[in-house]
Amino acid sequence: MITREHYISPIRNFYDSDLIKIITGIRRCGKSIILKQVMAEIEGAGKKCLFLDFDLKPVRAKIPNADALIDHVNEFIGDEKLYVFLDEVQNVDGWHEACRTLRLYNCSLFITGSNSKLLSREFTKELSGRFVSFRIRPFVYREAFEYAKQLGLDYSTNDYLIWGGFPASIEQADVDAKKIYLNDLNNTIIYNDLENRYNIRKKDVFERIVDFILVSNSRIFSAKSITDYMKGQNVSVSVPTVIKYLGYLKEAYVIEDVELYSPKAKAKLDYYYKLYDEDVSFNSIRVSGNRFDLTHNLENIVLSELLYLGYEVTVYNNKGREIDFRAEKDGKIYLVQVAYSVTEDKAYEREFSAFNDIDNSVKKIIITNDENDYSTSTVYHYKLKDFLQMDEL
Repeated sequence: MITREHYISPIRNFYDSDLIKIITGIRRCGKSIILKQVMAEIEGAGKKCLFLDFDLKPVRAKIPNADALIDHVNEFIGDEKLYVFLDEVQNVDGWHEACRTLRLYNCSLFITGSNSKLLSREFTKELSGRFVSFRIRPFVYREAFEYAKQLGLDYSTNDYLIWGGFPASIEQADVDAKKIYLNDLNNTIIYNDLENRYNIRKKDVFERIVDFILVSNSRIFSAKSITDYMKGQNVSVSVPTVIKYLGYLKEAYVIEDVELYSPKAKAKLDYYYKLYDEDVSFNSIRVSGNRFDLTHNLENIVLSELLYLGYEVTVYNNKGREIDFRAEKDGKIYLVQVAYSVTEDKAYEREFSAFNDIDNSVKKIIITNDENDYSTSTVYHYKLKDFLQMDEL
C-alpha cells in the first residue's frame, strides 16, 4: 500500500494533542490504512501504541461498551504517553463517552468509523470542541497510478475516468471483477448503510433518486428540479424529501455539492448547486453497456483534484455563461473550464467564449483530454494527463 503523505502530514501536527483525532470519509477509501500508517510512524519513533480493530468479532466481544473500553485502555496507561488507535469505533456502545474520558488520560487518541455511523454532525454533537477531523477521499490519479504500479498493473487516465480511485477496485485487473466489487460497495453504502440507518420506508423512491443523482454528476440541480424530473418519471416525491435525501448522501460522503458564485454579488447563490460523485465509478456502474460518460466524469475528477490540492471551489457565473470552477487558495483566484475535447470548432468556441469579458487579473485555464496545446494569449490550456500531476494551478 502506498504512503499517503498528503493526508498523514496534517495529522502529524496533532500526534501529541489531547484532542481526539478523527479520520473520516466514505467506505473503503483507505481510512484504516492511514490509521495504521500513522501508528507505524509513531511506533518507529519508539512510542508506546495500542491498536484495537472493532470490526473483529473477538475484539467486540471482549470490549462491547464504553466502560469496558476505558478499563481495557487503562491497563496499558503508565507514566509514558500511550498512543491509542481505535478502528471502526462506532461498534462500541457509548463510544463517544469512552473517547471523551480517554482524552483526559495520559494518552493520545486516534479513531476511525464507518461513514454510515460516524458522521460529521454526530461527532460535532458528541465530541463538541474536543476533536479535530481529517477527511480522506478515494485516490486521486497520481495515487491510483502509483498504487497500480506497485501492484504491477497499468492504470491509464482513461481507466481512472471510468473506474475511479477506490483502492480495492484498482487491485482488480479484470473489468468484470471491478464491476462486481464496485456494485457490492455501492449496495453496501446505499442499501445497508443509508436505508437502514435512516429507516427509509420508500426504498424504491430513494434508490431511483440516488441512481438519477449519481448518473447525472457534474450538472446543476436544485431540489425542485430533481422533484420535477422524478414527477416526469411518474415518481411522486416532495421537495423537502429530496433535500433530506441529498443530506443523507452528503453526510455519508457519497456526493459533493459545489455552490454557484455570483461575481455581481460577490457571494455564493443559494438553491442551485452542482452535484458531483465522490468517485466517478458511481456513475460508470449505472450506465448501460460501455457507453461511459467520460465528459462529465472528467469534470468530476478535476473537482476531486482541486479539492485534493486545497482549493476552495465554486461554480462561476460569467453573465449567464457558466465557468465550471472558480478555484481560490492563498488569495489567488483561478477560473477553470473543463471539456473532454475542443478539437471541433463548435466545442472550441463554446468553451473558450465562456471567458469573454473577464480581465486578466485572474488566471484563466481550460483542461481537456486533447493532446494538442490550444493555449491562447489569455487562456492557458492544460492537458488532462499533465494537470493530474500538478501541485498548483
